[in-house]
Amino acid sequence: MIKMEVCANGVVSALAAQQGGASRIELCDNLQDGGTTPSYAQIKLAKELLTIPVYPIIRPRSGDFLYSDLEFNLMKADIEICKLLNCDGVVFGILNAEGEIDQLRCAELIAIASPMKVSFHRAFDLCHDQEKAVEAIIELGFERILTSGGQVNALVGAAQIATLVKLAAGRISIMPGAGIREHNVAEVMRITGATEFHATAKSVIRSAMKFKNIEVHVGAAADEYNYEVTAAEIVKSLIEKANGRQY
Repeated sequence: MIKMEVCANGVVSALAAQQGGASRIELCDNLQDGGTTPSYAQIKLAKELLTIPVYPIIRPRSGDFLYSDLEFNLMKADIEICKLLNCDGVVFGILNAEGEIDQLRCAELIAIASPMKVSFHRAFDLCHDQEKAVEAIIELGFERILTSGGQVNALVGAAQIATLVKLAAGRISIMPGAGIREHNVAEVMRITGATEFHATAKSVIRSAMKFKNIEVHVGAAADEYNYEVTAAEIVKSLIEKANGRQY
């Protein structure tokens, strides 16, 4: 059966993902920026309320994956917090300035994380040589790689993902992510041969506010009175469509 990891932007989304049949949660904040490390409270409550594995992302900021010493220390501290909160794993990725896997820093984070499991996120898609990067990530001991095949979404990058799945040869899970939707998940699976997928499965929630000041923008959102959360029914539909194509 296909496994569906849901990238949840908080505990509310994580609970909906579990209800919809998700296999695992990648817990994030700031999905509009590609995901950053969630708060202590989000991680703590997720572990208390969920029965499926919880993997917080360890990413101190948006932007690239070349980190300063201070940012690296933040990542180490966040991993230690995740271990104290009994997380099942963590998700991170560090590159050097040449677009290669920073093996020394990744190895240090893996050592701190142990015995938690570790996944490598879409920093992989910014590598200049994905085949070489796969071998480095396998050698480090990561259990999976999240990737769009170096393209704008996983459907566009499906042929490259298929190449990576063959290269991995079962040594590591290659997990397609980015733009996985109900209408394309079966096609991505058919092309790639992957067995686990990554999606946000989001829906828009309309604000219950009666008074609305539409002249003010507190953040970057075009509409301050809408927000997005994972929907259980979308998660369920994604899984059903993937498994329907598989069988």
